Amino acid sequence: MPKSSLLFFIVLIQISFLSFSAKSQGFKIIWADEFNSEGKPSSQNWNYETGFIRNLEEQIYTKRKKNIRVNKGNLEIIALREKYRNRKYDLNIKNYRINTPYAEYTSASINTKDKFEFKYGRVEVRAKLPKGLGVWPAIWMLGANFDEIDYPKAGEIDIMEHVGKEPDKIHATVHYSGSKGIKSDGGTQTISDLSKDFHVYSVSWSPEKIEFLIDNAVFHSFNIEEAGKENNPFRKPFYLIINLALGGNWAGKPNPDIFPQKFLIDYVRVYKKLEK
Repeated sequence: MPKSSLLFFIVLIQISFLSFSAKSQGFKIIWADEFNSEGKPSSQNWNYETGFIRNLEEQIYTKRKKNIRVNKGNLEIIALREKYRNRKYDLNIKNYRINTPYAEYTSASINTKDKFEFKYGRVEVRAKLPKGLGVWPAIWMLGANFDEIDYPKAGEIDIMEHVGKEPDKIHATVHYSGSKGIKSDGGTQTISDLSKDFHVYSVSWSPEKIEFLIDNAVFHSFNIEEAGKENNPFRKPFYLIINLALGGNWAGKPNPDIFPQKFLIDYVRVYKKLEK
């Protein structure tokens, strides 16, 4: 059997096994990226963010292979220390995304907006995290109508966030709009080997609640009714985002001596509850 055919056959067996295992728990797999094809991540699955994007972060996001690639069965998001010109630079625009002439760091961010969006289900991402002061890897979701309304009315579900200044902590949070502005609800979990071993970061999202898990163990739960009865964002479709940010308004100043740093993702899988 040719090597390519054998690889496809193995992947097919893996997906079939996963679907059978999920089915035994009342779920079926509806979308996945196993990152088994070398090169750039699939354009059918992912969009790239480029430039300065959010949170006063220090990196410019690019879509270069030196910042993001599939290698040996993993998606690699690679943060580099390098001077990189801001192609959108305009000193006259009062916005840091535009009036910052260059960055000292580069990294990557991808999302599934308009390619894959869903309401309710279970997301599982097996990943190994970078380490060091200033790193801010995240696996998260935004409401599909994010570009159409003011933040945070579309809602945000942070499946996993980690900041290097807290090397043993994982954070999971929901953000939504309340009567007095942004409301948040979250939890943390302590794990000692985040940069040494892979772990599975998950969210289980139903009409009643959002549960956050690490290695299949729930560590935080949010009751969806708390976000209101009218225009509740957690009763509408969301899309996925994976990124490695640096610095910004939470992670703190990066240590320039730790680079390069890699955020490794083995797979992303989304399951849907089977109809009874």
